Amino acid sequence: MQHYLEDRLQITDLMTGWIHRDLGQWDGLRELFHPDGTIEVTWFEGLASEFVDGSMKMGASDARTKHLIGTPNVTFNQTATKAIVETNAMIIGENVKLNVGCVGHNRFYDWVEKRDGVWKLLHRQSIYDMASFTFPMGPVEIDSAVAAKYPREYAALAYMLEKSGFPVKRVFATRGSELEKEMKASGVAWLKA
Repeated sequence: MQHYLEDRLQITDLMTGWIHRDLGQWDGLRELFHPDGTIEVTWFEGLASEFVDGSMKMGASDARTKHLIGTPNVTFNQTATKAIVETNAMIIGENVKLNVGCVGHNRFYDWVEKRDGVWKLLHRQSIYDMASFTFPMGPVEIDSAVAAKYPREYAALAYMLEKSGFPVKRVFATRGSELEKEMKASGVAWLKA
């Protein structure tokens, strides 16, 4: 039981460690991932180390984001060396120059692995549940044709990202979508391997 609680605490710390991204603590963000770790989210796909570099660029732009992280749901493999972690989150974003913001509800879907006694992220993906626009300084006109290019579940987030210079280049998993089902089937296969 003690190892289970220690493992759960380490994994929870990985999830809430996303605060490093919001605070611009780039070394702390890098430490959440294994060296071969990867990430797939709206505006980035690739190595986690390159994601951190991209996040630094975003941090220096007119785009601002904050993530509120829920309690993770953890499923371990039989040897407790791998786990699938699904965590509710809220992405709050805005472009301070355009006065357009968004609130997005997503679930991080993570493959985490214990190496040399330490849990770290191996593969982070996101499932998008719903999103809406916010207008921090009062209503402004949005380009509805740009927003309509994206699935409703993350259209507001994608719009804010695109207008900030971080375009979304493909369709991502949304609640109940075939992409979500495929993502979860792949995760279960990885966990059992």
